[in-house]
Amino acid sequence: MIQTDIVIIGAGPTGLFAVFEAGLLKMRCHIIDALPQPGGQLTELYPKKPIFDIPGYPSVGAGELIDNLMEQIKQFEPGFTLNEQAATIDKQEDGTFIVTTNKGTQVQGKAVAIAGGLGSFEPRKPIIENIEAYEEKGVEYFVKNPELFRDKKIVIAGGGDSALDWSIFLADVAAEVTLVHRRNEFRGALDSVDKVIELKKSGKINLITPAEITGIKGDGKVESLVIEKGEETFELETDYFIPLFGLSPKLGPIANWGLEIEKNAIKVNNALDYQTNIEGIYAIGDVNTYPGKLKLILCGFHEATLMCQSVYNRMNPGKKFVLKYTTVSGVDGFDGTRKEAEKAVVKAIDKININIF
Repeated sequence: MIQTDIVIIGAGPTGLFAVFEAGLLKMRCHIIDALPQPGGQLTELYPKKPIFDIPGYPSVGAGELIDNLMEQIKQFEPGFTLNEQAATIDKQEDGTFIVTTNKGTQVQGKAVAIAGGLGSFEPRKPIIENIEAYEEKGVEYFVKNPELFRDKKIVIAGGGDSALDWSIFLADVAAEVTLVHRRNEFRGALDSVDKVIELKKSGKINLITPAEITGIKGDGKVESLVIEKGEETFELETDYFIPLFGLSPKLGPIANWGLEIEKNAIKVNNALDYQTNIEGIYAIGDVNTYPGKLKLILCGFHEATLMCQSVYNRMNPGKKFVLKYTTVSGVDGFDGTRKEAEKAVVKAIDKININIF
């Protein structure tokens, strides 16, 4: 069983920043997320889209923000359990919690911080008969390991950033990449659209638009797809089918944990520390609700900071914490590294004898 101080459910920006604030207080964190990589919807849905309301950044790409947060928390050595969904939570007699994932991984912590954004994201599946029978047998909703597609024929369906970016990336991995979209226009970053067009012209990507995939064929695994393009219907041989139609947010198993829920969000006490109706379980970021709540990343950062202070006080009753600014105290990581401002150099100025003639 994995042991930690705070179990964080959700690897979006709020959950990641909570690791930093906890680290300043010498508390360790372990993060659980259903997605195969950190970043939440920022990484999965719009990694190249700019965000304009992060203090100090007139504009920062969503993916860049996640990369910066990962670098910021690196020295606090957080643990990650990715591609697994937090399924159950059990409070122990000693006041700790054990969170168990859908794959049986157990993490025990002194507190739990739910930073699940809009909830656990599930892939939007295309309406194709018997698609479930081919899941993990050629149908993949995420690109967890690009090497899986090495020298294989793959078909990607979708018209957003994720479909474009993975088509570009896998063009250098797979034997054959075909991108299918039901419209001629794509909703993605302009440079990604231009790159796909360039790869099509060079023969590295097959582009089929406007068209829809209406069927899957194969004996026990995906062998071909049925594609409708206008009045034409044809089959295309492939090893893998990757539909990238975005993600659908759902509260998921968290809704069954005995927490007070209001309009698909978790009610918290925002007057104090964003704790839920169960002592020791907090909800921060877009997953929570309270009077005046704003679903902004910067609000999640604020909530994560106060949550960590509350957990520290629960873990160290009666111990007074003296707030020190990082500009003065620096930042000491669990990995032995230290970040601090350059020390001022104090140098005496010798007296200069001036002779006046």
